[in-house]
Amino acid sequence: MGMLQEIFYWIFNMSIVTAIIGILIMLIRLVKKIPRRFMAVLWMIPFLRMAVPFGLNSPYSLMSVLSKISTKTVDVYHLTDDAVFSTTNCVMAADTYFPITYKANVLENIFNVASVIWIIVFLAILLMLTVIYYITLNEIKDAAHLRDNIYLSGKLMSPAVYGIIKPKIILPESYKDRDMELIILHEKMHICSGDNLKRLLAFFIVAAHWFNPFCWLFLKLFLADLELSCDERVLIKLGDRRAKEYALSLLESKQGATVFASSFGGAKIRMRIENILSFKKMTWFSLAVFVALIGIIFFVLLTNAG
Repeated sequence: MGMLQEIFYWIFNMSIVTAIIGILIMLIRLVKKIPRRFMAVLWMIPFLRMAVPFGLNSPYSLMSVLSKISTKTVDVYHLTDDAVFSTTNCVMAADTYFPITYKANVLENIFNVASVIWIIVFLAILLMLTVIYYITLNEIKDAAHLRDNIYLSGKLMSPAVYGIIKPKIILPESYKDRDMELIILHEKMHICSGDNLKRLLAFFIVAAHWFNPFCWLFLKLFLADLELSCDERVLIKLGDRRAKEYALSLLESKQGATVFASSFGGAKIRMRIENILSFKKMTWFSLAVFVALIGIIFFVLLTNAG
């Protein structure tokens, strides 16, 4: 019980920090000029905050500002005098750490009960995801091989990539007699980017923070930006001249969604069409500016108060 309680204490703290960081990412997302492929990268920040309890201290961290209001930094490991790994304590319900001793018995009792509820729901969500995974495998087991790693299935409404280690592109049988070039290119982009693995990890991480509604919202936006990011990578390969053709192929496709597969219709159509038709290739200068900006954002939002 003691170990479970401590794990939940830090998960709870991580979730509070994630909510703050994720809301900032959402505000950055409102800037339409930021390509969605860069937004998909920026979403790594709240997910890393959900998954990794420790970070380097920095006086330039956002947490340095928040520490003056309501958070406390707990040092974990001194790599050098200047490089310190720490964790952020927002709840501040404990007097000492490793092991935790609480400021009042009532707080210890609350975290005892809460940790049990947390692990039960977490395991239930993992079980549900496992069941969905096996149902998904059952959907494609009868798929007919077309060529390479491309298959046709009568059970699917929308093209999608299934699998992580040996991913397969599964197309509806109705696509057999139509031009599939752009659809297959889109799914191959998902494979090259390892998007199915990203989806799986994102669902697993959010399952550990099931009690935080912001984390589920961040997951939804991340999956949407993952799809928009894939569209942009397709357009980089195709060139601006075929943007309308690509948008038309999207409109002609039926939409579907699944947890463990990257679907051709995985985000809102209107949003995707607007993003496709407004797409412009970046100059090398713009690319360098965005990369530098992303590096700064990562540093400020991933480090702890120091």
